[in-house]
Amino acid sequence: MGFCVVQVYEGLDIITNKVSAQEQRMCQHHMISFVDPLVTNYTVVDFRNKATALIEDIFARDKIPIVVGGTNYYIEALLWKVLVSTKPQEMDTEKVTDRKVELEKEDGHALHKRLSQVDPEMAAKLHPHDKRKVARSLQVFEETGISHSEFLHRQHSEEGGGPLGGPLKFPNLCILWLHADQTVLDERLDKRVDDMLAAGLLDELRDFHRRYNQKKVAENRQDYQHGIFQSIGFKEFHEYLVTEGKCTPETSNQLLKKGIESLKQVTKRYARKQNRWVKNRFLNRPGPSVPPVYGLEVSDVSKWEESVLEPALEIVQSFIQGHKPLAAPVKMPCNEMENKRSYHMCDLCDRIIIGDREWAAHIKSKSHLHQLKKRRRLDSDAVTAIENQSISPDCDKELKEKGSPEQNEKELKSSV
Repeated sequence: MGFCVVQVYEGLDIITNKVSAQEQRMCQHHMISFVDPLVTNYTVVDFRNKATALIEDIFARDKIPIVVGGTNYYIEALLWKVLVSTKPQEMDTEKVTDRKVELEKEDGHALHKRLSQVDPEMAAKLHPHDKRKVARSLQVFEETGISHSEFLHRQHSEEGGGPLGGPLKFPNLCILWLHADQTVLDERLDKRVDDMLAAGLLDELRDFHRRYNQKKVAENRQDYQHGIFQSIGFKEFHEYLVTEGKCTPETSNQLLKKGIESLKQVTKRYARKQNRWVKNRFLNRPGPSVPPVYGLEVSDVSKWEESVLEPALEIVQSFIQGHKPLAAPVKMPCNEMENKRSYHMCDLCDRIIIGDREWAAHIKSKSHLHQLKKRRRLDSDAVTAIENQSISPDCDKELKEKGSPEQNEKELKSSV
């Protein structure tokens, strides 16, 4: 079962790195190429519901589903009870029926202000710039009449729940995490982009742009934030696609090189994000319902048999037979005191910071230290001005009524 947010859509097989037709004939694959490319309101809830039904069917046939990802948020939504379902939406290729999409068109600060009125607890955890999450929380309240934070409290309080959501939905999980040295991984990702280009990536992008996106661009309503259009590799070639044939060959070649380099950078950045997600949401996950995660080192492919395949088979066979695997799961220290959604307001920098770790990093940042140094210098200048201020004899009577010079100076310093 493929758990990739963009592989569910028909088309762009190369850029989304779908398994080949030959590979799909070797064993049955699910959750690939079944949504119309023009659908923009297919959500993680829709995905989870379809995947759950498939898993139940596979279990009923006495088979074992293998989930491959992909989009870690979707895997998390399958394994734990972490989503909030609102009223059902019908997929529509022409008309957007998703209230969240409509909300996202509004100003982020205005949305955050509305959320703070109906769900202040959730608003305190979200940055005004995080428009998608703010819009989602407003959507939950508008369509259910219950605040998003209340839904989450109910999940956390269920048996087996924890700070990040409700209980596990499947009792006997086995997670295999394939990881590699960062340098090796970066080289592989660069080569993957080169292989995509050799496989006909540009022709695929041109055809998809002509059929689905050209009209949107002409009407200035292109959207690279929803549906298949958010795929890594499509928006990176936007300038090249819209100007091809309308500029000099030199300019077109420069835009092509820019798109290729951007695709490589974004791909490597997303891979790092995926690894951070595994560490933060799986390995460091607080609470009782945490399945074991077994790490498999894949840096040296010449040792695939002994380093990856054989250990993986032993782990899976042990789970099937109800035994403890010989390999030990990956363990990482978990800081349960850290609040990843705490709200901090830096008056010096006029910035909102969400999360304890982010706040600790901010107060050590160059920009904050510069503002702090600037404020201290201004305060020092103000105190010096007070100390150097001369007191005229005509003011003695007034000063006696108001207090001694030392007292007034103390009050002024305190005020500064």
